Amino acid sequence: MVLGIDAANLLDGGTVTHLVEVLRVADPQAHGFSQVVVWGARRILDRVDDRPWLVKSCQPLLEGRLPWRFYWQQFRLARLAREAGCGLLFVPGSLHSGDFHPVVTMSRNMLPFEWRELRRSGWTWASLRLLLLRWTQARSFRRADGLVFLTQYAQEGVMRVIKDSAAQTTIIPHGVDDHFVCPPREQLAIGHYSAERPFRILYVSVINVYKHQWQVAEAVARLRTDGLPVLLELVGPSYPPALARLRKTLERVDPRSEFVRYLGRIPHNELHTRYAGADLCLFASTCENMPNILLEGMASGLPIACSNRGPMPEVLGDAGVYFDPEKPSEIASALRELIDSPSLRAKLAQSSFERAKRYSWRRCADETFRFLAEVARSCGKKTGA
Repeated sequence: MVLGIDAANLLDGGTVTHLVEVLRVADPQAHGFSQVVVWGARRILDRVDDRPWLVKSCQPLLEGRLPWRFYWQQFRLARLAREAGCGLLFVPGSLHSGDFHPVVTMSRNMLPFEWRELRRSGWTWASLRLLLLRWTQARSFRRADGLVFLTQYAQEGVMRVIKDSAAQTTIIPHGVDDHFVCPPREQLAIGHYSAERPFRILYVSVINVYKHQWQVAEAVARLRTDGLPVLLELVGPSYPPALARLRKTLERVDPRSEFVRYLGRIPHNELHTRYAGADLCLFASTCENMPNILLEGMASGLPIACSNRGPMPEVLGDAGVYFDPEKPSEIASALRELIDSPSLRAKLAQSSFERAKRYSWRRCADETFRFLAEVARSCGKKTGA
């Protein structure tokens, strides 16, 4: 059987990492797939390792903007899949509008399905875009033959919206890259730190309205007021309105940039060096599907202070200290609890490090291809193929 993969809507970040890592370690033939054909833009396909069973088909239209990608999916993809002899089409980018079946797609973004989070942007182009995604993704999920969710939280949230989908479903979390893996280090008492060698708190994530970096800055400012030698490092690209809000907060709580540093975007293959130089990982998001950044912190052997929203407790379990990300006082309390206790930091860092071992790309690839094969067989029986 031939498997087709539509990479039209994979543009950057975790979606591309997922495709690259799954195909790097996959064994499709063990699940009955003799060949895998991937259609995508050249910049995406160039990142995918060559394999004897893999065909990378560069599509010029996918180098263009959304209207061209939509046109290609609507009017070219199904024909290409049939010409390739595909027995199943996998769409990891969520949106599928063609008439090819059977098709399996993935839920990757919870923002369109959570009204509270969607409203944070107000009546802006960003919120209108999310409303459009809510409609188009729900339509794709209802028409799919198989649906892959990354967490139980995401499955429950999306299914409440789409309700009447007859698709087979499964939960397959992402993995974490090996270069993040670093056993927990010795945890030192706060007395070992100083203004010259501060206790480093790392928060990696896009600066956005649902990531609450300004609340975190407020919390760290409280710790500094209490005399703790802490430093907050913020890493990630930015959504301009959220960055403006963060900068306004920093002008008030840290006008001389003494204890908050915004480092901007850092290439993913260099991020592990930031984790290696940190003393604590913080994650303050209120909306996630699969918090890959949280996994990176866990695998990096760091103690973690974490948001109590979304799927974060599902992923981190009892291996962190939780807080309400919209309350600086709670963030500060969680940080203080960890900072004041080296033994607690050591215990939780070891626990989260062990828990991160559950999330491997090899397991993800194996479970993904197993599910794709199950859907193909199930649909084949229904049609008598």
